[in-house]
Amino acid sequence: MARSLPKPPKEVDLHADAFLPDLEAYETDELLAASLTLLREQLDAAIYWGYTEIRFVHGKGKGVLKRAVYEELSYYKESGAIARYYPSYKNEDIVVVVIGL
Repeated sequence: MARSLPKPPKEVDLHADAFLPDLEAYETDELLAASLTLLREQLDAAIYWGYTEIRFVHGKGKGVLKRAVYEELSYYKESGAIARYYPSYKNEDIVVVVIGL
């Protein structure tokens, strides 16, 4: 059986300017939604490919993206899809998601 999801990178930048070409075409809430969609897609792909961990860059800013990312990850943890998540020890702008135990 061929795998249908492309392998995600080990670190994913969730800032909209990293993956959307024309930021001016989006409202703020649409940018946040796009970032969360990317998080879900890449995390689901990492789970699918059997990664033990993946990192997401949420940055500092006002903390809106960070709060949304941590809230989304809490759902994944509660469902048992991931083991845990925590801020990177080297850079608080990154969250490390541990998929396997």
